[in-house]
Amino acid sequence: MTTASEQTIQLIEEIVNEVPVGTNLGLTHLMWAMMSGAFLKSRGAIFTALLAIGLATEPIRRSWSALRYGVWNIDELILKWGGIVACKEEWRANSYEGYYPIAGDLIIFWRPHLSGWVGKFYCGMTGRTEKGVGFGVIVAVGEIQGHRIPILRKIIRAKDGEMDDKHLKERTLEYASKYLKTNEVFIHDAGVTVKNAQEASISLFVVRMPRNCTARRNTLPPRKNKGRPPEYGRYVRPLSRKYKDKKIPASKPDFKASFEHEGRTIYVKGWNSLVRSDQKVADTKETFSILVFEDPAYNKPLVLGYNFEAQPETIFSLYLDRWPVEQIALAAKQMIGMGRQFVFATMSVQRLPELSMLAGNMLTYLAAILPPLSTGFWDRNPKNTPGRLRRVLSREGFPKDHVFNGRVREKRSATDHLPKGVEGHRRVKKAKKAVLT
Repeated sequence: MTTASEQTIQLIEEIVNEVPVGTNLGLTHLMWAMMSGAFLKSRGAIFTALLAIGLATEPIRRSWSALRYGVWNIDELILKWGGIVACKEEWRANSYEGYYPIAGDLIIFWRPHLSGWVGKFYCGMTGRTEKGVGFGVIVAVGEIQGHRIPILRKIIRAKDGEMDDKHLKERTLEYASKYLKTNEVFIHDAGVTVKNAQEASISLFVVRMPRNCTARRNTLPPRKNKGRPPEYGRYVRPLSRKYKDKKIPASKPDFKASFEHEGRTIYVKGWNSLVRSDQKVADTKETFSILVFEDPAYNKPLVLGYNFEAQPETIFSLYLDRWPVEQIALAAKQMIGMGRQFVFATMSVQRLPELSMLAGNMLTYLAAILPPLSTGFWDRNPKNTPGRLRRVLSREGFPKDHVFNGRVREKRSATDHLPKGVEGHRRVKKAKKAVLT
């Protein structure tokens, strides 16, 4: 057994150790099948993937039963996963001026032909809502040897009856508002607006704003001689725009600055103490700031909104740490092959994607801490990528010579007294109660 296989199976064992006996072994088989790429070959079929790693018939059935009926919760596994990462001290959380980036995103596993499923979310590929299983994802962003690595903090399910983008986004923001620490900044892309963040009462946030966004000053303009007194502040337009044949100029910034980033000079314009365009002037209104970054590496400027005091370079660095959250979906769907799934029970439909996101995150982490692994003689300059680690694990198969601790084992329960086969699930009519006359 190689070092890669040994560390992988030990990490899986640590995470599932507290799960009930028997169920933990079934989850171990499932997670190994995911991390070794067996689901890529089976195209999302569970039994075929478990057969590919060398399991017999009964262990395959027990692993499937552990997924659907096992007493376990993804939150407990993620909490254990976070504790293991913190203890190993190989991953260090990013920090800028004492602020720690916490990125959020929505991840959808598309199931267009899933019978009886009501969840529908917007699909950018088709431009319309499609049937799928949606999750909100919260990750902490850090580094391992110079590589930005996300660590799962929370997976949020869509509630029954609220399975759409709006409600799932609200639940994700609600979690960010309640459970983020005082020095943690919630980072999100354009899917979340300043209004969404303020209504969710998120204490610290950075969101990307559209280039045609507007805001207002939180001070009244001078009153004119005629007409009613003004109630709204003056408009602030970060960027100029063109409406028909008329060009609307950008507002004068409150300050300008510049800083060096990766050998490039980035120029910044900023506006402070703003309120939303739909809000009147009031001291009780929650204010925010807008920064426009002009990077010579890109044709279009970047517009960010935030609600705390920090240097422009800090805001820029915090927003860049938003992108590692995309690795969660990439690793789960494309890297280990869970973008296509063949489970249909309500519990399995939600549990299998959750487990795949955790397995993909573990694979990314292990690839970063292990030495670069070559996938063949042609791979002369290997990198620390999860794809290479997955290929190495797929060649070795499930490590049957690994000695598990006492808890990760098959549960040998007495079942001789239970009915077997069709008698085990045959329906029995209830005896009719005697009617008193």
